[in-house]
Formats: sequence, C-alpha cells, structure tokens
Amino acid sequence: MARTSNTERRPRGEKERENEQRGEREAEELVDKLVYVNRVAKTVKGGRRMAFAALVVVGDQRGRVGYGTGKAREVPEAIRKATEKAKKDVIRVPLREGRTLHHDVCGRFGAGKVVLRTAPAGTGIIAGGPMRAVFETMGIQDVVAKSLGSQNPHNMIKATFEALKSVHSPRMIAAKRGKKVGEIVGLREGANAAEAVKE
Repeated sequence: MARTSNTERRPRGEKERENEQRGEREAEELVDKLVYVNRVAKTVKGGRRMAFAALVVVGDQRGRVGYGTGKAREVPEAIRKATEKAKKDVIRVPLREGRTLHHDVCGRFGAGKVVLRTAPAGTGIIAGGPMRAVFETMGIQDVVAKSLGSQNPHNMIKATFEALKSVHSPRMIAAKRGKKVGEIVGLREGANAAEAVKE
C-alpha cells in the first residue's frame, strides 16, 4: 500500500514543479511598463499620511497583456505590487498576422471611451500615452486608437481592455457558428466586394 501511495505522489510533485517552472518562464517573458504614478494622502489623527499609487501594464509582445494597480508608502514597492497584480490578470488577444487587430472595436468603462481600428502594415502605433503602453507591451505594430471620453489613465486603460476582450479572430467566429474559416473570411471579402460595386 505504501509503495502505491509513493508512486502516486511522485507524478503530482513533478506536475507541480512543471507548473511552477512554466509560470516562472511566463513571468520572465513578460515585459512591464509603468503608465502612471499618483501621490495619494490619507488623513489620520496626527495629520496626513502620504503614499503612492502605481498603474502598470505587462505583456509578452505576442498578444498577451495585463494591467494592475498597487499602493505603498514608497514608489518602488507600489510598482512591484502593481506588476504582481498585472501578471495575475493577463488576457490573450488574437492578432492578425501578429501585427494588428482583426477588426475595429469600441470599449467603454465608466466615463472612458476608446475606439481601436485596424491599420495597414507600416502605420505604426497611433495612440495616446496609456493606450500606447498597452499596445507596445502586447506586441501590436499597426493600430489607430482614439480616446473619446475621460482622460483619466485608469479609465482609459480599463476601456482599452474592455475593447480588447471583444476582439475575435475568424477562427473563433467559425468555431461558434459551426462553419469553416474560409466561409467566414469569404463572407467578409464578399461584403467588401459588394460595397466596392455600389461605389
């Protein structure tokens, strides 16, 4: 009985070790970018207690990106906390040809509203500060983005992530509809052709 329990335990330990190593590798691959640092004050009995709030974006420059916030008495500690949170909340965004979005998309969070548009090769990243940080860490090379609402970096980042979460590749749409990718892409090309004929 003891032998069987030992043989059962060994693979579990190996699996845990593999998972830890994979997590470490993914963490090493992620590039972090500081977006915003704000000095905040808490009023206490003896006066005001100063602290710093940091907003950080992380990504692997291959379609994975996340953001996080952290608060501490010192700036480096706030950045460290924000980076740790960002690494836990990473999302994967499908990219077309590994350089741009599959389609135009809007995102909204609170008073923040952003519009993200696909762009031809060579366009580069045309976007404001906080959004630029997201695209650079994610690995997008060509995109046109515009913020139409709040200029608060937190709202802009959250609205950008809401937009990115609604990006779907033709493969994902084909799987949902039970069709082939060629049919979905063909429909899109057919619609473009129809528009061209009308014009």
